[in-house]
Amino acid sequence: MALIDESVWQGRLAALPLANYGAGETVFAEGTKTGRLLILKSGAVSIIKGGTEIAKVAEPGAVFGELSALLDQPHTADVRALKASEFHVADAALLLRDPAALLYVTMVLARRMEVANQAFLELKRQLAAGEPPSLIDATIDKIEALLSAIGTGYLRAGAGFGGYPFA
Repeated sequence: MALIDESVWQGRLAALPLANYGAGETVFAEGTKTGRLLILKSGAVSIIKGGTEIAKVAEPGAVFGELSALLDQPHTADVRALKASEFHVADAALLLRDPAALLYVTMVLARRMEVANQAFLELKRQLAAGEPPSLIDATIDKIEALLSAIGTGYLRAGAGFGGYPFA
């Protein structure tokens, strides 16, 4: 049984206003508070934390600003358009008014945690096996990216370690 009716969710997205960003434009700036959720319709973005790119996301349906909205805190990373990108725009209060939106974001966050947990277990296995530092560093980078970026790919059944939706 699907918790979210895809046609209902797509209808809700279609009713939201759109925002366009050109290549190189900042979508969210780390440390700012916008009160907005953005859902990628098309394009690609880079997620930059503390001046270091930690992920690229190009999957339609990826959500940005959810942690800021849910925790009522500033954005924790810069999000910059890598190419012309279009987003559905919602105010953070949508999560209070629309159970489908809240459930969608909750499911994406839960999937992200599940995949990050799998990656953490892989890291522990690598450490116990004495794997080379380069492999361990790569796994740590993957965990950081998993915990920092979000996409609808996490909702697909069977998405496992390494199956995160980055371009």
